[in-house]
Amino acid sequence: MRILLTNDDGIEAEGLACLERIARTLSDDVWIVAPHEEQSGKGRGITLTEPLRVNRFAEKRFSVTGTPTDCVVLAVNDLMPDKPDLVLSGVNRGHNVGEDCSYSGTVAGALQGMAFGIRSIALSQSLERFHDEVTAHWETAEAYAPPIISRLLAESWQAGVVMNLNFPARAPDEVKEVEVTTQGFRQIGEMHAVKRTDLRGRDYYWMSFRGEKQDHAPGTDLRAMDDGKISVTPLHIDLTHRSSIHDLKGVLGGAPPKALVAE
Repeated sequence: MRILLTNDDGIEAEGLACLERIARTLSDDVWIVAPHEEQSGKGRGITLTEPLRVNRFAEKRFSVTGTPTDCVVLAVNDLMPDKPDLVLSGVNRGHNVGEDCSYSGTVAGALQGMAFGIRSIALSQSLERFHDEVTAHWETAEAYAPPIISRLLAESWQAGVVMNLNFPARAPDEVKEVEVTTQGFRQIGEMHAVKRTDLRGRDYYWMSFRGEKQDHAPGTDLRAMDDGKISVTPLHIDLTHRSSIHDLKGVLGGAPPKALVAE
């Protein structure tokens, strides 16, 4: 099995080293194509306005001056001799749950693998709190990811699905359960911009999260992290809200309207 690894934390990230150890329990044919620098929060962004440059560190190890999506595109189309059998993206430092999935570069790397028809898995390791001094429990992801991935690969997946694995901020012996979850959603307003002033008196903004404690719904990926469980969520890229289709067809089907709706 040929495995492609990518991430959004960059080629030198601890989580990528953890992912490589995980991958080598599954195969000896492991390729790494990761961003040259951190690309967190870039989602499915692709680089269109500047060239991409590739740095080769070893026969199967490259960095790309672009996003995780760029990395997977270059890996599959140019850098690898054949299409991989599996794409693993991560292990992200910090979980990717709830609405994180919509802007996560980690999830985006897996989605691009799926777009190429490759089975793809995103992996993230939760933190007690997001701060440089906090050490992630990489040993938890490393202990449980290989058997979980093995079981996922033994099953058939529907087309267009990626698996999103999140490991709780606990030591391996404190994790007692794996739960197949749905994507949860946090209360609106957790993300905000912090206004600051530079040394020349000009205002600038830094995106941040309030991180307030919330009561998340049972069965969601958010609740699984709260409860110290490993979360496995099947995701897909179809954003259509299907239950609205019928209602909208009743007012917008047929010839284009020419008049405004009367108040």
